[in-house]
Amino acid sequence: MNRLSRRFFHAAIAALIAAPGVALAQSYPTKPVRLFTGSGPGGGADQTSRVLAERLSRVLKEQVVVENRPGATGMIANRLVANAAPDGHTLLLEPSSFVAISPHLNAKDGWDPTKSLAPIIQVSAYGLVLVVHPSVPAKTVKELIALARSQPGVLNFASSGVGSNFHLAAELFKIRAKIDIVHIPYRGSGNALIDLLAGRADLMFGLIPISYPYIRQGKLRALGVTATARNALMPDVPTISEAALPGFEVLSWEGVFAPVGTPSAIITRLNAEIGRIVNSAEVRKMWVNKGVETVTGTPEDLGNKLKADYTRLGELLTKLKIKK
Repeated sequence: MNRLSRRFFHAAIAALIAAPGVALAQSYPTKPVRLFTGSGPGGGADQTSRVLAERLSRVLKEQVVVENRPGATGMIANRLVANAAPDGHTLLLEPSSFVAISPHLNAKDGWDPTKSLAPIIQVSAYGLVLVVHPSVPAKTVKELIALARSQPGVLNFASSGVGSNFHLAAELFKIRAKIDIVHIPYRGSGNALIDLLAGRADLMFGLIPISYPYIRQGKLRALGVTATARNALMPDVPTISEAALPGFEVLSWEGVFAPVGTPSAIITRLNAEIGRIVNSAEVRKMWVNKGVETVTGTPEDLGNKLKADYTRLGELLTKLKIKK
């Protein structure tokens, strides 16, 4: 066999090997797709899920249905998807805290997201905003710290649950500011926000898209953001780093996953379709308007990010002595 013949032979073999995967991706999906999230209705990941589900339904020509499974700080949804048939018809959209922090605190059997979930694509990145109820007599981060130091154990903070990014942000804030404030965990950020608005909680590290409407209406007061730069929606709100605690930073992301064992052809197609949706002008504008950044990438990119954060945050939880 001459060189030219060998080239055509190898190309033919490669095409035959790829053909089943291509056919599988083209025929997928064959029934409605269920997109689970551990976020409660109205939560940040719930909002993201609904934006993606509506548009993914159009391109897949099959209904993509969002199903909320709040509880155990994302672990109910995580396990449900991890144990589902790996055929691409059961997907998961979670914030980073639900897959990189929560398993350390809410899975006593050693459940490991890097071994149980197949990464598809990252869809956003964002910081949090520190908000207080208007009844709290603090207009700045420094004033809040001074108030908390003068009344140790009196102020409380709400979170979407033990091990959430809201919880971790507040615990880091407590340590850096040398203050004593009491944690009140809720089932989901929506429930935490309700009590904060009602004045039953004093403060919270919350999602910018969820908190911003209430900040604008004067129902909550924004003191600082946890990102490295000010948020475009609230340019007058300083970063916590510049306002009081140099170097303070808490960043999060959202990603889409499938059960381990899902065919690579389906993963590849979903990565491409979701990537086009998130990078479209329409969705980019939506992300900007709710104060989050557009970040996508390959399945490998998300897998590497999850592995690095799962390890780093696990070590941080141990160092901070945060336990369920």
